[in-house]
Amino acid sequence: MKSKIECQKIKKGIISLLFLGIFALAVTLQSCNQKVKAAEKDKAISDLSIYNLPSKWTNQNGQNIEMKDMKGKVLVMVMIYTSCKAACPRLVADMRNIEQRLPENIKDKVQMVLVSIDPETDTPKRLKAFAIENKMNSNQWVFLRSTEENTREFAAVLAVNYKKVSPMDFSHSNIISVFNADGELTYQQEGLSVNSDPTIAKIKEEAQKIN
Repeated sequence: MKSKIECQKIKKGIISLLFLGIFALAVTLQSCNQKVKAAEKDKAISDLSIYNLPSKWTNQNGQNIEMKDMKGKVLVMVMIYTSCKAACPRLVADMRNIEQRLPENIKDKVQMVLVSIDPETDTPKRLKAFAIENKMNSNQWVFLRSTEENTREFAAVLAVNYKKVSPMDFSHSNIISVFNADGELTYQQEGLSVNSDPTIAKIKEEAQKIN
């Protein structure tokens, strides 16, 4: 018959083995997750992805980026210019409304992006001031500017038409676009102050696909 001391030793041994097993399982799962994330990051970009674009952009903080730097998130994008007094304030309001209606548990998977069609006026400093003025200065929001050539090329991708009608005025399309985590266009909302329910539904659908 085993003594109490021997039984206690056996129990301690079993507990130690259990802890070692749990630790080994946790390490294995972490390694698997890292491999999955690495594989997703290295996933080939399709021909339809905006991440193929080689254009360089500057954000409101003066940082130089490429579109592919935002890979892995759902992008909600609109083209505006900060000196606009007609359609753009309403587009900005629509973007803010969409962002506010997103569930908290997916917000870190979504990037709200505003691209300037007037890079000459919309310097990083001006974009930063605009972001603050409109209470869009959290990490959720990115403002971008580039050269006129890159801007025109990107507008073509979004099917946004714009034309300079005076030194401080542009005529342009009113379109909000949703891109999936691979940079592929999946939905567009056209018009001002329209029902954004389908847009939000698409953003949720794409965000839920991201691990």
